[in-house]
Parts: sequence; structure tokens; C-alpha cells
Amino acid sequence: MSNRAPVYILNQSAKREQGKNAQAANIKAARAVSDIVRTTLGPKSMLKMLLDPMGGIVLTNDGNAILREIDVAHPAAKSMIELARAQDEEVGDGTTSVIILAGEILTAVEGFLEREIHPTVIVSAYFKALEEIVRLTETLGEPIDVKNDADLFKIVSSCIGTKFSSKWGSLIVDLAVKAVKTVYKKDGEHVEIDVKRYAKVEKIPGGLLEDCVVLDGVMFNKDVTHPGMRRIIKNPRVVLLDCPLEYKKGESMTNMEFTKEEDFKKALAMEEDEVRKCCEDILRVKPDVVITEKGVSDIAQHYLLKFGNCSVIRRARKTDNNRIARVTGATIVNRPEELQESDVGTKCGLFEVRKIGDDYFSFMVECEDPTACSIILRGASKDVLNEIERNLHDALGVARNVMLNPKLIPGGGAVEMELSCRLLEFAQNIEGAQQWPFKALASALEVIPRTLAQNCGADVVRVLTELRAKHAVAGEGLHFGIDGNSGKIADMRESNVWDPLAVKQQTFKTAIESACMLLRIDDIVSGIKKQRKEAAGTRFANDEEDTFGDQRDG
Repeated sequence: MSNRAPVYILNQSAKREQGKNAQAANIKAARAVSDIVRTTLGPKSMLKMLLDPMGGIVLTNDGNAILREIDVAHPAAKSMIELARAQDEEVGDGTTSVIILAGEILTAVEGFLEREIHPTVIVSAYFKALEEIVRLTETLGEPIDVKNDADLFKIVSSCIGTKFSSKWGSLIVDLAVKAVKTVYKKDGEHVEIDVKRYAKVEKIPGGLLEDCVVLDGVMFNKDVTHPGMRRIIKNPRVVLLDCPLEYKKGESMTNMEFTKEEDFKKALAMEEDEVRKCCEDILRVKPDVVITEKGVSDIAQHYLLKFGNCSVIRRARKTDNNRIARVTGATIVNRPEELQESDVGTKCGLFEVRKIGDDYFSFMVECEDPTACSIILRGASKDVLNEIERNLHDALGVARNVMLNPKLIPGGGAVEMELSCRLLEFAQNIEGAQQWPFKALASALEVIPRTLAQNCGADVVRVLTELRAKHAVAGEGLHFGIDGNSGKIADMRESNVWDPLAVKQQTFKTAIESACMLLRIDDIVSGIKKQRKEAAGTRFANDEEDTFGDQRDG
């Protein structure tokens, strides 16, 4: 029986890592990803220059933007990069912190795995610590008054302080706060702040950065369809349509049979008649500006201009149309014959078509009580504009979070050090092997103040020891953190460095939960399908990959 051939379950070419090797590889991959973005934390952060696949250059210190451009092979590293994306979508800021923290939390575990402590013991200790962290951060949060602009400016400027655009003072802060206040909508208890849909960022190269502005209305990249139409209209009556102002073609193949030449003239006259009726229905409500998402035929332009002196804009985007509806008070109508006086928008103060650079832009500004806006960014080059837009995205995220959850906690590593000291105290009450990972997580939280100190060239050991001493007694040194510019310990209330509670909580939750997920992996199998296809040679080169049933079925 002994000389029976070995049984191969997996393909020979499959690469497989098991047990400790898999965990060690995951930890190494996580550390490698966190090392990439470590120097981009804090106000003295460095920029990264990345070449994207199309040959363009990305200059940024935004954690998510950096990791989005990096192509990695290891599955654990891919999972880490996904964290930054999740953080960015959820709260808009803290992408660098979450990666650094997750990498450090995983690194803290290495020693325990070597001592044969089971990963599930470590994971349960980590989850216990996470519960305690959430509880503590809730108690540390200080409520603010959202209606007070000074408080909002304070919090958004501390978010922007670590970014490239902090060189221009409060420019981006003003834009973010004004935009969020514009799209803020409260309906009873329900608060809606949909920045993505109703605060559109328009980047126009050229001009000065100081020309950036949040309009009290909207702007879109369209010109009127006829040179004879008015380009400046005060207090316009606006009609929004999402139907074509041209003769409707038949849905399927439509054949017309003519028996004499007059029939063709009649058919054309009928088409004109249809378009004229459409235009008469529109002109009944006396509009000044007609905007449609579909096409406008020449004859419709002629009627609207001759009989109603209307300015017409065609093929507007659906999203632009929705924003125009919010600022003008108009209703988007599907059929011209159903137009009523209540569908006409009258809240816009000025319609104007301006030429900026080589393009024409339509502005609808001076609106009363707008609930949507356009943010215009001007700058010397596309690289600068892209970086400003990324910074603005973070600032908008922070402003939105504070409006939804108006609680702040001190920044500059103060909260992390406070949590670290409190968790170490709490660890004394835990019995058994869980105490060690609990303490390790507490120490891992110090990575944020430590990295801040490293990035501004401070004496790391001395500064951290001083900071730890300040936080030794619960509640006494809560507001002491590291001033990222000077590298010295400072009171965060005086330095005005604050973080929104929502961002910090999301950072801790994401980092710890992802670390626990990666720890529970004990087997990595890779390279099966690819190797099989390579081995099969070119015969299968054009074959489709095997897909699971649900993918095939759509």
C-alpha cells in the first residue's frame, strides 16, 4: 500500500500558503501598503507622484487617491486598498489614518502568532477593545452648534490643514461650508445633505485660484442654440423639459407610401404642424428660457425665437436639469401639452451665457434660497485643479459629517493617545490570554501621534513619552496632542485642531474590523485559472473564462 501514487487535489501549478505562512504574508502585505502612505499624514506631509495607466501624472497626498492608482498583486494588499475607498465613500476623510492604523494593528499581532496564541483569541480581544473605543469616543465628543459658522470653519480648516490647498488659507474652507449649507435640506427629523448630486464641481483651467467660487445658482457647459437668442435675461421664466422638440420618429421601421407628389408635401406639413403645436403649448406659459434634455429641431428654434423670444438650450444632462430645477423652482415636464403655470421656475435672478477660455457656459445665478449649487474651481494647471478638487471633496465630507453628527474630538493624535492610556488601564481587568492582544492594540493606537512626530522631524521618543505622561490621568490631558507643524506638544483647543467624531469612529471601526478579517485567513490559494490557461497554450486563448452560473445568467 505504501508505494501508491500521491493524490493531487489542487492543480499542480496552484500557489498555496497555509497557516502561519498565510498570516505572515498578510501582515507583511498590510505593512507594505501602510508604509506607502505613512509619510502623507499630517500638515508636514510629503506628496506622491504617480503615473496612471494612461500616462497622466497624479500629484497628491490623499490616501485614497494614491492607493487607487497603485496596482497590487497580493489579495491582502487589495483588501487594504479597499479600506481607503470605503472610508472615502463613507465619511470622505481619514483615508490615510485608516490604512496606517490597520497596518500597525496587524503588525502588533505578529509576536502572539509566533507564541501559538490562536487568531480567534486575538480577534475576540480586538472586538472587545473596539466596543470600549466606541464607548470612550462617544464620551469624549464635544457637541457644537452647527448654525454657528465659526465652529464649522474651525473644524473644516483643521481637515484642510494637512492638505496641499492649506497654502491658500481659508479659500477651500469657505467653498466647502457654503456648498454644504446650500444643499442642506431638513424635512421634519430627516436631514438630507446630498453633496454628490447637488453640489457640482466644475473645473475650468486658467485664471487664479482666488477666483474659485460657490455660485448662488448653477452653471453648465452649454450655449444657446441660435445666435439670435438672448444671452442675458433678468428674472427669467424657466421651463424644463425632458422630451424632444422635434418630430417624433416611428418606434419601429415605419414605411410611408405616397401615390402622388402632394402627399409628400402633406407629410412634411404634418411634421411641421406637430412641432408647431408643441411650441405653442410651451409659449402658452410665456417662458424666457427653455431647457430640454433632448434635441430641438431648427423649426422649433425658429418658432420659439420668433413668437416668444425664448432662449433655448438643448441636450442638457439629466443631473444638470435636476440642479436647475432645485435652484429655479421649476418642474421637469415630460409632455409640453401638460405645462402649467406652476411648472415654470421664477426663482432665478439672472440667466447669462459667458465665454470662459474657448467654451461657452450658461449661468443661472442670483437665485432666491437655492438648494443646489455649482462650485467653480480655477487654477493654473490641471494637476493643481485635480488636487484642489480632491481636497474640496474631503472638506465637503467633513462639513457634511459635522452637520449630521455635530460632535468634535481633539485632533493631533490626542484622542489616540487618550484611548491608548485608557485601554491599558482597562486591560488590567481582563483575565487570561486576551489581555495581551488587548494591550497590543492599545499600544498600536500610538502610531498616529508617532507618525505625526516623525513627519515633522521631531524627537519622536521624547515627544511621545511627554505626551503619554500628559494623558496618564484620565480626563486631565485629554486635549494635549502633537502640533504637526512644530513637532511640539500643544493644547488642541488653542491650536484649533479638531476632528469630527464620525470620521474618527469610522477610522477605528474600519481598521480594527479589517485587521480581524485578515487575521482569520489561514489559507491562500491563488493562480489556478491563469496557470491552466497558460498551460493550455493558444488553443484556448480566445475562450471565455469560466464563470459561475449567476454571472452567465446576468
